[in-house]
Amino acid sequence: MSDSYYFFSDVHLGLESPEKERKKERKLIRFLESASEDAAEIFIVGDLFDCWIEYKQVVPKGFYRLLAKISELVESGITINYIAGNHDFWKGDYFRNEFGIEICHEHIERVIEGKKFFIHHGDGFAYNDSGYRILKKVMRSKLSQRLYSLIHPDIGIRLAKGTSETSRVHTSAKDYSKSDGLRDAAFSKVDEGFDYVIMGHRHLPQMIRHNQGYYVNLGDWIEHSSYGLFRNGVFELTEFKSKEEAKTASAKI
Repeated sequence: MSDSYYFFSDVHLGLESPEKERKKERKLIRFLESASEDAAEIFIVGDLFDCWIEYKQVVPKGFYRLLAKISELVESGITINYIAGNHDFWKGDYFRNEFGIEICHEHIERVIEGKKFFIHHGDGFAYNDSGYRILKKVMRSKLSQRLYSLIHPDIGIRLAKGTSETSRVHTSAKDYSKSDGLRDAAFSKVDEGFDYVIMGHRHLPQMIRHNQGYYVNLGDWIEHSSYGLFRNGVFELTEFKSKEEAKTASAKI
């Protein structure tokens, strides 16, 4: 069986009610279990959590089952790449120490089966978004994080969740119809010689051909449960359906 490379983004765990988040977590775990059958690598392209802010001795509680599954995949020999998004960028050494996963805070450039990939969460590419780009530099600076760490975790995480909600509203209000900065940035990368430019952030799954390459937006796991699969030189963008969902869909036909 050929090695497969899986890509997904924007799960935003912790976004809605505990019941909805537990259901979403279970579905994501089933997806990872399915992918583990042939995966060589898995790419998490940002915003796995709706808010992740990490202290030296404290991390947000919850989603133990997912973290256990991630640990299991790594121990089985599957490489997991994690690009920090705008909702979960504040990561220290927890993922490195617990799972052996290095967090990438910018982008990943890779050659897979002879194809050049540029992989980025997509935040900061929207037009007229200079304010966010400045805020991003400030919030990711070591000085800012050291100062914020002086705030009690209960207060700090609550404030971060409020900021996360503001960021999500800001992103959803962006006009992507005529002037899509993510798409244009992706096209520029294709013109530089990349075969596939993979992003998330926009929450709208799409795959657009440009010259000799493709811009792929992975969508999200809030509405679409979409993911990318690269295997045997072919990239597919599709939706994951659990066995229960597949049976229901089959029964409706």
